[in-house]
Order: sequence, then C-alpha cells, then structure tokens
Amino acid sequence: MQKEVLADTERRMKKSIASLEQNYTSVRTGKASVQMLDGIEVDYYGTATPLNQVGSISAPEAQLLVVQPWEKAIVGEVVKAIQKSDLGLNPQADGQVVRIPVPPLTEERRRDLVKVIKKMAEEAKVAIRNIRRDANDALKKLEKEKKLSEDLRKDGEENVQTLTDTYIERCDEVALEKESEVMEI
Repeated sequence: MQKEVLADTERRMKKSIASLEQNYTSVRTGKASVQMLDGIEVDYYGTATPLNQVGSISAPEAQLLVVQPWEKAIVGEVVKAIQKSDLGLNPQADGQVVRIPVPPLTEERRRDLVKVIKKMAEEAKVAIRNIRRDANDALKKLEKEKKLSEDLRKDGEENVQTLTDTYIERCDEVALEKESEVMEI
C-alpha cells in the first residue's frame, strides 16, 4: 500500500516538472524557436484552434519565424492572434505567409521574462506541495483503515517529504537554467 502511494506521488511530481519544462518552451529567449508560438490559438471559422494546426511553422533563421497557413483566408487571423499574444512580436503578412522577426531582447524585457519564469516555477512548487499533501492524506487514510501501521505511515511521510524536497530542488534547477538562457545575450 505504502509503495503504491509513493510510486503515484513520484509519478505525479515528475509530471509537474515535465509540465514546467513544457511551459518554459513558450518563454521567449534571444533566438527564434517554433515552440514560442505553442500557446497561440487562431480563430479558425469561429473555433479557437492552435496555430500549429492551421499552418506550418518554421524558423529558417535565428531571428525569424515563418508561419505558412494552409488557407490564404486565415492569414489575417494568424497575424491578429500573434499580435494579441504577450510575446511582444510584430508579425508581417505578405498574403500567403506570415513572417515574424524576433528582435533581440532588451534588458528590461529579459528581467520581465525572469519574473515570469520564477512565477511558473513557484506554481510548479505549489503543485508539488499539493501532491505531497494528497500523499500524506492517503497514508493517514490507510492507517485509519488499519491497512498501515503508524510506523509505516511515518516512514511513508518521510519518504514523501524526501521526494518533495528532491522535486522542488529540480524545479529550482530548471528555473535557473531557463533564467540563464534568457539573460544570455
């Protein structure tokens, strides 16, 4: 019983870290990356559709992204969606493709992005702490149902705390890596 709770806890904490890393791909760094546009949705005939499902996205140069919508009719919608995003990009349409120059980040924008990175890391830490609470509650419930002794529950809670510390430390490491990537000129 205790091992199942611990395995589930670790699996959920790993997912939190993976989610944080996935969220960081949309944070802009100094160079163009197709993942920057992952969170953008386009109004496609009245339906909010992810940008990568209405056209192809490429980064032919370090400072340029190109979106080629599969239908010419939605080029304007693609431009609007990119302008509405908080990426601070200025797309340019030429009728068939949308070119998005990625300007180098200013020092002020870099600091703003670091704040966003720290906020995302804190949200991941909160999720991990919630997982810890759920695991401890599950262990207490097992003890109450007489499926676990008090000693085993306490051991389980110590193991859950060790996992929590490990994954919170991992959050900090991932955040520091992303911060240094953003602050790099």
